Amino acid sequence: MSTSCATILIVEDNALNLELATDLLAVCGYTIRQARTGEEGVRLALGESPDLILMDLRLPGMDGYAALRCLRADPRTAHIPTVALTAQAMMGDEAAALQAGFNSYIPKPIDTRMFCQTVAGLLDS
Repeated sequence: MSTSCATILIVEDNALNLELATDLLAVCGYTIRQARTGEEGVRLALGESPDLILMDLRLPGMDGYAALRCLRADPRTAHIPTVALTAQAMMGDEAAALQAGFNSYIPKPIDTRMFCQTVAGLLDS
């Protein structure tokens, strides 16, 4: 699959972060789906089977960890690479996210110069 044809689901409650990630990835040719809550993210993932999910950890209601558990428990979404996209960038946060089952970890603020390249690498792995 060409990564530029990939569909990426961004689950982010902060409007500015959601807009930035969406704009950067759209310019790179990705199809973007958006969710503002963990529940909405799980629902969209089940219905649309995106190629990659970028998930904030701190979401209203169901947080990113709980949403990931739902995704991993369902055979329709268990295989979808899911990346923690979070401002939680303290020592140990990345290890905790990976241990919880996220495939990778991208800290915020997003490095706008490397974001598309990082996402492309995740889609290729």
